[in-house]
Amino acid sequence: MSDETGRKRVARLFDIRRIIGGLFLLYGVILTVAGLLDGQSAVDKAEGVRINLWTGVAMIVTGAVFLIWERLRPLDTPAPTEDPDPTD
Repeated sequence: MSDETGRKRVARLFDIRRIIGGLFLLYGVILTVAGLLDGQSAVDKAEGVRINLWTGVAMIVTGAVFLIWERLRPLDTPAPTEDPDPTD
């Protein structure tokens, strides 16, 4: 693995879109499961809407959009610049 390939891999790993998308997906899955398991009292409390379910689905969609965006438009890492020798 060349130095250029390693630098690009690290830059993609810490791309903020990947982190945000992953968190939205994780929390979306948790809320979706909670929404599917909500009892009737929780649904009645939300005036008949399964709010956890719909919010979880929306978060999954948002997370997927972030991850698709990161895949379609990857981060362009600039080439390293040569630092002048500080002893000159």
